[in-house]
Amino acid sequence: MEEIITAFDYPYAWRALAASVMVGLMCGALGCFIVLRNMSMVGDALSHAILPGVVVAFMVVGGYSALGFFLGSVAAGLVTAVLITWIQQKVATKNDAAIGIVFTTMFALGVMGISWLSKNEHAHIDLKDFLFGNVLGVSDSDLVLTGMICLYVLASLYVFYRPLFATTFQPVIAETMGVNTKLVHYFLMLLLSFAVVAALQTVGVILVVAMLITPAATGLLLSRRLPKVIMIASLVGVLAAVFGLAIAFAFKTTPGPAMAVMASFLYGLAVFFAPERGLVFRFYRKRTRERRIEIEDVIKQGARLEQNGAMTIDGLVEKTVLPKGVVTSRLKTLAKRGLVTLQPLAMTNLGKLEAFKLVRAHRLYETFLVDRLGLSEDQIHDEAERYEHLLTDELLDEIDQELGYPETDPHGSPIPKRG
Repeated sequence: MEEIITAFDYPYAWRALAASVMVGLMCGALGCFIVLRNMSMVGDALSHAILPGVVVAFMVVGGYSALGFFLGSVAAGLVTAVLITWIQQKVATKNDAAIGIVFTTMFALGVMGISWLSKNEHAHIDLKDFLFGNVLGVSDSDLVLTGMICLYVLASLYVFYRPLFATTFQPVIAETMGVNTKLVHYFLMLLLSFAVVAALQTVGVILVVAMLITPAATGLLLSRRLPKVIMIASLVGVLAAVFGLAIAFAFKTTPGPAMAVMASFLYGLAVFFAPERGLVFRFYRKRTRERRIEIEDVIKQGARLEQNGAMTIDGLVEKTVLPKGVVTSRLKTLAKRGLVTLQPLAMTNLGKLEAFKLVRAHRLYETFLVDRLGLSEDQIHDEAERYEHLLTDELLDEIDQELGYPETDPHGSPIPKRG
């Protein structure tokens, strides 16, 4: 903690923090559209392909220039986007192969250019800074340029939200509405090029895809509504940038990779603890559903056993094919709900009513499968066993009406009426 506080005694740390926050905010918001349009690899390709633009800008300007690097990188990014789209549409090459061909070629040209400049022009261009970023070297001019790019990208996403939304989810309908889907596509490529250039100094060309994709993927796990997804992704991008920078200061490591790792850590938290899609929630929901089915099976089989004599724990174990401990536990739950008595073991009137509901659902659904779907009698039992737990009273009433209120199922067993 002391290392982090001490670092902010110097102006370079505040510049690094400001640049990181803007990059995280911008990449998080823009990345949502990139992920939803299945363009994650395009973002990776553009981040690598801007390197030739940097080399050309260095040669034209005659040295380091934030504006020169920006213009060269954007030009290289647009050339890459056009080439990828052209190959995908005009050449018999798979989409991912087209992306790989173009970006590796552009990246290789950039590496060759940097090597040539270093040997022949005696220019000091550190390839490592381009690959992994050098956020601690952000200058005032870099910060101003990053701020302008961030404002432009966020403003563009706000102003052109509707056409971006339409072309992302329903491109055919968007075309019928008069939206030029190709123009929107290339405009998104332009914004992506801007974002990559802005992130070049912060996380570098290798890791910029992490700031574009990981926060967006996190937002999509936490919400289904796009505006909320964008806000969450932007927040995750900012948190990844801030905490990644703090980790870099604390452990004296490279900030760019630390930000990427932090973004992945936040994504991992969402994977496990997201309210609806998280693994923990899904496990709890699945276990709750299984427990409910076990309880319903016990009560249904208990009612059948009582009709044929007496309900016993051994009889329930045999009929439900559940371990004895599970049956005993489920009986205690049923007793708390007033559906059975434990001493003696017997169904209450309320329990019998619940059991008849399950029997009605089972036999009505069996009748539906035979009468409407044409299944044979030996095909319907297992299917009805699964769906009897899912059918609501309203849906059962509709099935009952559709079938003409049958009194017996395909096996000849009586169908209980709704109580």
